[in-house]
Amino acid sequence: MSAVKKTALTVLAAALLPALSAAPAAAAPAADDPKPPANMSRIGGAALGLPGTQVKLGAGAPVLPKDLSGRSWIVADAETGDILASHNAHWRLAPASTLKMLFADTVLPKFPKTQTHKVADSDLAGMGDGSSLVGIKEKLTYSVHDLWLGVFLRSGNDAVHVLSAMNGGVAKTVTDMQQHADELQALDTHVMSPDGYDAPGQVSSAYDLTLFARNGMQKKDFREYAATADAQFPGVQKKGKKRETFGIQNTNRLLTGADGVTQYPGIAGVKNGNTTHAGATFTGVAERNGHVLLVTVMNPSSHESHAVYKEAARLLDWGFASTGKVTPVGELVAPKSAQTGPSSTPAPQDGKGKKGPATTAAVTGDDSSSGIGIALAITGGLLIVLAAGVFLVNRKWPLPDLVRRLPRR
Repeated sequence: MSAVKKTALTVLAAALLPALSAAPAAAAPAADDPKPPANMSRIGGAALGLPGTQVKLGAGAPVLPKDLSGRSWIVADAETGDILASHNAHWRLAPASTLKMLFADTVLPKFPKTQTHKVADSDLAGMGDGSSLVGIKEKLTYSVHDLWLGVFLRSGNDAVHVLSAMNGGVAKTVTDMQQHADELQALDTHVMSPDGYDAPGQVSSAYDLTLFARNGMQKKDFREYAATADAQFPGVQKKGKKRETFGIQNTNRLLTGADGVTQYPGIAGVKNGNTTHAGATFTGVAERNGHVLLVTVMNPSSHESHAVYKEAARLLDWGFASTGKVTPVGELVAPKSAQTGPSSTPAPQDGKGKKGPATTAAVTGDDSSSGIGIALAITGGLLIVLAAGVFLVNRKWPLPDLVRRLPRR
């Protein structure tokens, strides 16, 4: 090699060496990665309005998992409403199909599961390209029960649109959902489509999605659909023959253990989602040793396979290990219509995380009634429901029997 070439290589190596030495082990985030707002909503507590991770570890509390890449996440006690830890809890992000929890909480109480509906061509109009589908066909008849299986198990936008048509149309359903979100004090949420399909201006937050899940899980039908791993769905109808069916499986991999994701012990739902704009989103509820936790993860950036489920599982593990060892950083607030104590004075709504006496509100006594007016009261870690003037105390979150039969840690 000539002296000139050797000199050139030496200069090149000297120029590259500092850059190679400074390179991080993992790729640095792109310069245009979005950042959370400096100030976000304070609903549920002042700390929740701050960007970054919020946690107050006590004696013996484990540190948070290191492998967390979600733009936003939250871990909450489902019964008390205490938020054990959060990260950008009120960052308004695209929700994908986790918004179907709000759709279900809003529309599910309106129709008995035995009601049937013959699908018209117009019922399936307006679905976004590449929508997730359960396989509903025009001119065939489905029960409301069938349609909700399609929503919860297959995240079927076709099932959402049929139920929306039954509810008076997509526009009315969007309005109903927005009103219900406002009633739940889910003020980060702006609804543009009932199915969570990407739409300009459609946003929610980890905080709001957790509110939707918590409120939905007060309803027996919601709990059972969310916990159903697989079912048979109606297929084609041939003249003179029994209608065919085909199997469907829940897309929540922590529930089913599908695609290499380990089933999470004690999991009871609730909903996952994934779109181009939203990335992967997930809200789950699980029970262990009498404690019930809710976790939401939005848009992890990790290249780990099925990162949204694995990060949710790590947060659940941390939450169960941290029970009684952390100071809550906020709380899941009660609906606006909830009332406080025997004097029936309005519940605090200043969003500063101040806890008061048990909150109650009038209810119909029907377990499948709307979340608007549902009486959920928290006192001493107990769920108290006011029905016909009688307090009913449940020491455990009311998980369906099929969930309680799942293996536990």
